[in-house]
Amino acid sequence: MALATIFEKIVGSNANVSFLAYDGSKAGPDGADITIEVKSPIAVAYLSQAPGELGLARAYVSGHIDVHGDMYTLLDRMWNITTNDLTFAEKVDAVRALGMKPLLMRVPPPPQEMRQSTLAKLGSRHAKQRDAEAIHHHYDVSNRFYEWVLGPSMAYTCAVYPEQDSSLEEAQFTKFDLVARKLDLKPGMRLLDVGCGWGGMVMHAAKHYGVKALGVTLSRQQAEWAQAAIKEAGLEDLAEVRFMDYRDVPESDFDAVSSIGLTEHIGAANVPSYFAFLYGKLRPGGRILNHCITRPTGKEKTFNKGGFINRYVFPDGELESVGWLVRQMEDLGFEIRHEENLREHYAKTLRAWCDNLDANWEDAVQEVGMGTARVWALYMAGCIVGFERNKVQLHQVLGVKLDKEGRSGMPLRPSVTWP
Repeated sequence: MALATIFEKIVGSNANVSFLAYDGSKAGPDGADITIEVKSPIAVAYLSQAPGELGLARAYVSGHIDVHGDMYTLLDRMWNITTNDLTFAEKVDAVRALGMKPLLMRVPPPPQEMRQSTLAKLGSRHAKQRDAEAIHHHYDVSNRFYEWVLGPSMAYTCAVYPEQDSSLEEAQFTKFDLVARKLDLKPGMRLLDVGCGWGGMVMHAAKHYGVKALGVTLSRQQAEWAQAAIKEAGLEDLAEVRFMDYRDVPESDFDAVSSIGLTEHIGAANVPSYFAFLYGKLRPGGRILNHCITRPTGKEKTFNKGGFINRYVFPDGELESVGWLVRQMEDLGFEIRHEENLREHYAKTLRAWCDNLDANWEDAVQEVGMGTARVWALYMAGCIVGFERNKVQLHQVLGVKLDKEGRSGMPLRPSVTWP
């Protein structure tokens, strides 16, 4: 069995994908718009060490597999591949065709992969030092790289598209404004934004609502960029971003708390203490807006130790179902007042980021290296497929801290329209 034929069987003969392999073999339809090129035996070694998505990802990131054509289209066609689709006889034929050498090669993962041994030295999952390293791994890539991918808003969370043809910048503004309106921000209020990224929500609240806003992030590069942007915008009297673990924020009695894209990093075991901490930071009648990626049901694994995303993108990331998260919020004392699923918006957001990366590909490779650029191309395209096929969702949940008499301070109906 030729090598290209083996890969075709893994991906599926109906995927409309062609294959080229280092042994000279070819497979797949002529004229296919996507071609996978297997460039060396190391690609086979990676796949034998980690069958499935992780092995393929290692081979692609390291450059031993090339993809000619659109990455999203490829992943959309092969989103449910597995080597388990090969029969035992086909696996035996594949071993005979390949020979034992590539199957027995022990090659280290690409340097972009977060080693589990490295994390283990920093304590148990979601210990402070380990969380700091996980955030550093993903967010301290390069502010310039993020500027190319995210665009001027520097918002690395799901945007909200008011129209199908809205620009990414319009959609990110709409997202921040939606959060502000759900929190009913008004001049003179105090906002705590945990996991604030490059300070987009903090600056939006200060500039457009006259709110005194504090943001905290575990990424030093994010904090430095945000403080420079705050100074340039002349918002120093109202906005501040600190390089700090949210658990170390000393202030309290905030009017509102926003958590946009942080809950995914908390871990199921720490979610109750997380919401308890934020509950304690709010005054009675204060609101919380939790915006995070979730699983579509409570049946899926919340943590995939051997998955590509965990190894290369979000080490120690955990995704829960929205129902489970709502229960934790309720059990900690929050009254839930509004919830919505924005998964289609995240697919559109990711498409815009992929387009930005493509447009700046050569500069991005020069800035962070081919391996890291490939991690991002693969991860973002794969996430588009995940959101489109309802493998993951994005939920906003609005809660309020009741006063001692059980009053919410909420109007009978929202004073503004929530799209």
